[in-house]
Amino acid sequence: MKLLVTGGAGFIGSAFVRMAMGETGLRVVNLDKLTYAGNLENLVDVEGNARYRFVQGDICDAELVNALVGEERPDAIVHFAAESHVDRSILSPEPVVRTNYNGTFTLLEAARLHHIARFLHVSTDEVYGSLPAPAEADERYPLNPSSPYSASKAASDLLARSYFVTFKLPVVITRASNNYGPYQFPEKLIPLMITNALEDGSLPVYGDGRQVRDWLYVEDHCRGILAVLHHGRDGEIYNIGGNRSLPNLEVVHQVLALTGKPESLIAYVKDRPGHDRRYALSSEKLMRETAWQPVMNFEVGLARTIEWYRGNSAWVERVRSGAYRTYYERNYGNRAAVT
Repeated sequence: MKLLVTGGAGFIGSAFVRMAMGETGLRVVNLDKLTYAGNLENLVDVEGNARYRFVQGDICDAELVNALVGEERPDAIVHFAAESHVDRSILSPEPVVRTNYNGTFTLLEAARLHHIARFLHVSTDEVYGSLPAPAEADERYPLNPSSPYSASKAASDLLARSYFVTFKLPVVITRASNNYGPYQFPEKLIPLMITNALEDGSLPVYGDGRQVRDWLYVEDHCRGILAVLHHGRDGEIYNIGGNRSLPNLEVVHQVLALTGKPESLIAYVKDRPGHDRRYALSSEKLMRETAWQPVMNFEVGLARTIEWYRGNSAWVERVRSGAYRTYYERNYGNRAAVT
């Protein structure tokens, strides 16, 4: 079976490619634009594999996408490529809409033209918006996105679903909760807190830090995607959650405890505009239909992630150079610390 994977040099995409190449006999063609979060160092383990091919390109480039799909004739497209950071979508919404919506449209059109047998669209729990406790969103829960990022993902979900209904394109959609693990670009909560703590830097926490997120280890997510790829039903949506909901501040405290750093490093900053208070997913449908379930204990996964960053400081420095530092200053530099 041959896969065209988009965004396969990013955090989740590269974890999926490594798993697909290492644990299955799948062949993978990886299409990635290599933006700030795309890093081919994440894929050194598969570079020389005869079942792997990398192509640098933009999913919004219809000519390139159509030529590649026509040349490779993949059995399935697994679509990770996205601008995925909420803060960046607030600072500059245009790239998010262009990549997440227009890019998905380009891929769907190519899949329709070339009669691809499966189109797996990877989405997020953020499309459900903030949920009051103790509610958990199943796949029928109303969409209520709050940020340009989550709105662009909700729009692309609906577009993908329309291609199943209208054109009978065999689309499946997955929606995952917050991922964490090795190789994650240090802008999301967990890798940012880890890398700053290891360097004795301040840990910027939005608002009161009591926003609740469900945490999913990246390898559990990738196994869920493989389960949907092989066993999901056309036209269906599958949530992939970690079943471990925690306030952000509690995660920060655990990072400090595991790194042996003082809580005085915490710096409360002005909250993000439109910040969702609570995400929560029900993965019962996926577990019932495929027998998948998350296996990584959060505390074990967090400790393992910290040790990876501790042992890969050179990787961190390389990805944090240049554009990342400019973004970091733009995003946090104008948020005065508050007590």
